[in-house]
Amino acid sequence: MSVVAHVPPHRVFSISIHDHPHRCLPSSPRSLHEEIVDFFNFMSPRPEEEAMRRDVVNRIESVIKDLWPTARVEIFGSFSTGLYLPTSDIDLVVFGKWDHPPLQELEQALKKRNVAGPYPIKVLDKATVPIIKLTDHETEVKVDISFNVETAVKAAQFIKSYLKKYTVLPPLIFVLKQFLLQRDLNEVFTGGISSYSLILMAISFLQLHPRIDTRRANINLGILLIEFFELYGRDFNYMKTGIRVKNGGAYLSKEDMLKAMGSGNRPSMLCIEDPIQPGNDVGRSSYGVLQVKQVFDFAYMVLSHGVSPLARAYPNKEYDSTLGRIIKVSPEVLVYRDWTIKKWGAKQYAKLENHGNLATTFGLRHLDWNCLFMMIPENSTTTILLPSVLCTATRRKPRKCPTTPTPRARSPAPSTGSSTLRSEGSRATRTP
Repeated sequence: MSVVAHVPPHRVFSISIHDHPHRCLPSSPRSLHEEIVDFFNFMSPRPEEEAMRRDVVNRIESVIKDLWPTARVEIFGSFSTGLYLPTSDIDLVVFGKWDHPPLQELEQALKKRNVAGPYPIKVLDKATVPIIKLTDHETEVKVDISFNVETAVKAAQFIKSYLKKYTVLPPLIFVLKQFLLQRDLNEVFTGGISSYSLILMAISFLQLHPRIDTRRANINLGILLIEFFELYGRDFNYMKTGIRVKNGGAYLSKEDMLKAMGSGNRPSMLCIEDPIQPGNDVGRSSYGVLQVKQVFDFAYMVLSHGVSPLARAYPNKEYDSTLGRIIKVSPEVLVYRDWTIKKWGAKQYAKLENHGNLATTFGLRHLDWNCLFMMIPENSTTTILLPSVLCTATRRKPRKCPTTPTPRARSPAPSTGSSTLRSEGSRATRTP
């Protein structure tokens, strides 16, 4: 099978780079830039994935509207901004007139409608922001529901404005989110940093870059990624410095940050001023930020060596992909995305009769690589001709995903592999 495509840099298959007139030298900043672009295009949400999430939102909204017809449901977080990975949560906020958030009442209604199926529904009524956490049993998408949190919607609007201002921001965020996800450092309750904190750190990095006008579109993403890891893995003084994004951005001493905060609050180790709610320290719950700093430092060392002339003189035989040295996508996630695309409207892929001409006409930008990969027979090796690389793709029989009981009338979603991702990045077994 010979096709023309661009290949995303994940490690489900091996990539061998050969001399090609349209490809820059491997192990160079430009090559890393191209890998980041390819990874971003591969991981960016497909229309089918958005449709699936919209369906989840609509079903939950119908439960809420049955309870409170005048209530308003808003989406915020990564689904609102478009910066979500295949296994990311959906964040919803419900606006209505209540003296206290009606968590238990909504919990009972969701159970009655069997939205979560066999999965538990958790009510976190003692949290700083009380929420309901559930997993939709049809799609295995996780959903967080809060009440009357105006700042959440404003934060999403704030991020959208910066996505327009800095076009380099989305590809950087996708790589950074995947990097933290597979090391189990993407959640505050595990000691990691939230998506909101990560985005504010990236915005601050772009605002205060000493040499480059980061609002330009033609910037080398490889250099920016390495310098991000260098800043927050080596140079940034977490003990004394806080981050401010509003009014063009600035670094402030924590003494100055303390003055802006309410009484009884002190700046945390990762001190980030909330641009929507001044006085709120966005990073205050990230108790494991020094571990995040450590893995950022590790990534800086790996990538800076990977693009150095020394790396070209002494190539790493295990990795032809420089970006693939720090991130990967699990086979379970690929299976889950394939299931999503097939179930939510991508029937045109299955109708293509001549697999050998799939991408010669459309190119991978218009063809889902996952669907192409799933066409390779299990335990077989296929050579794929690309405009920039020559790849050897080996599809091995994936491990069985854990199954959960679902109602007989439903077609169960395959496991998203989130537990596998976390086990790969768990503190007991992971490498930096």
